[in-house]
Amino acid sequence: MRPPNARTDVDRLASSSEGSAPRRLLGLRQAIALIVGVVIGAGIFKSPSIVAGLSGSADWMFAMWVLGGIISLVGALCYAELTTAYPHPGGDYHFLHRAYGRGTAFLFGWARFAVITTGSIALLAFVFGDYMQQAAPLTMLPPGWGATAYAAAIIVILSLLNLRGLRTGAGAQMWLTLAEIGGLVLLAVAAAFFTEPAAAPAPSAAVAPVSFGMAMVFVLLTYGGWNEAAYISAELRGGAPNMVRALTLSILIITLLYLMVTWACLQTLGMQGMASSEALAADVMGLAFGASGERVISVLVAISALTSINATMIVGARTGYAMGCDWGRLGRLGQWDGERGTPAVAMGIQCGAALLLVGVGTAFGSGFKAMVEFTAPVFWLFFLLSGVSLFVLRRREPQLPRPFRVPLYPLLPLLFCCSCAWMLWSSLSYVTSQSLGGLNAAWIGVAVLASGSLLLLFLRREAEA
Repeated sequence: MRPPNARTDVDRLASSSEGSAPRRLLGLRQAIALIVGVVIGAGIFKSPSIVAGLSGSADWMFAMWVLGGIISLVGALCYAELTTAYPHPGGDYHFLHRAYGRGTAFLFGWARFAVITTGSIALLAFVFGDYMQQAAPLTMLPPGWGATAYAAAIIVILSLLNLRGLRTGAGAQMWLTLAEIGGLVLLAVAAAFFTEPAAAPAPSAAVAPVSFGMAMVFVLLTYGGWNEAAYISAELRGGAPNMVRALTLSILIITLLYLMVTWACLQTLGMQGMASSEALAADVMGLAFGASGERVISVLVAISALTSINATMIVGARTGYAMGCDWGRLGRLGQWDGERGTPAVAMGIQCGAALLLVGVGTAFGSGFKAMVEFTAPVFWLFFLLSGVSLFVLRRREPQLPRPFRVPLYPLLPLLFCCSCAWMLWSSLSYVTSQSLGGLNAAWIGVAVLASGSLLLLFLRREAEA
């Protein structure tokens, strides 16, 4: 059965009783802060080292970061069309539902809500805890428990903050993102004025990358997350023009910051120093300010993790809300606190699931980290399907008003879909070569989808009963 037309769905949200449906509470600056915050995480403090080692030369290295920004911008333009034509707090879930039916959308929502989003929150909380334990150790706790205490505490604190309302969570996001950007600017200033430039290497512009494909995998992973803007499309003031501005300006800001960080590390450490560094930013700040600089970096990484946690919480809970609206047995997830502008029940369950994964991570070490990493093929599969949905929905609903259309259609959407397919293939290549507890790690993604399929079968039988 074909999904209901988009206008009917949007009208359903708009005609809901006051206080029970999303309202347009977010401004452009808050949207940019959310997108920038969810994208720039701890990865920018590690990926430049890996990319430098795979690049072969500084010219290739910078070209890869620019290319990553261009590919992300192309994807953002595709999402600008989807989000402005189909504004909905479900984001990707909603696009998949409209294009392929709610079964496909449910499997995506299950993987995202059960593992990908909640696991990311837990992992980022551990990053926050590890660095805060370095900056301000909790010596009263047994060894190894300080990071866990910080991780659990920050999940609870930020969840309570966001349960107070969208304005409160978005306001905190603004300040966290500004602090994060300020820290990255400080890194560049330290490299420019407080360190001796690294010795200039021999000309290497003609040196081909050691592995262009693998380097781009890390580049694009570091850019990942801008698509989360889709989850605030129904809550952004200014409608379509502001959604397009939020996506494009965010990608430009992120690209500029990434180039700035890469330049700072190259200026201070050189290509060889970058490639061999285990803690790039700490090395740069250590050369500039000594031990106190390394402590500053610990706080900066903690702030970056904090910024990503908060943004992920805001957008992540909206997937659960969309699932609750579609499935009667999950109806409680679809409850919306109109006064505060937040899916309160979904937010609370998300908090509990993330705390549970913190417990799993403490008990079993890297097991749940691997579980999140090894679901990457599942994520890229659905990301590819979201890109293809642009073609499907244009064909299926040509009469639907589209406030923004992707320029150079179909070339740019095809480029975006090809990049998603490439990332899917790359992530599969990595996963199939790994093992976890003697089991091929590729089965983790299969297990996530299989468990979702069983739940989907149960829900459908309940609906038919």
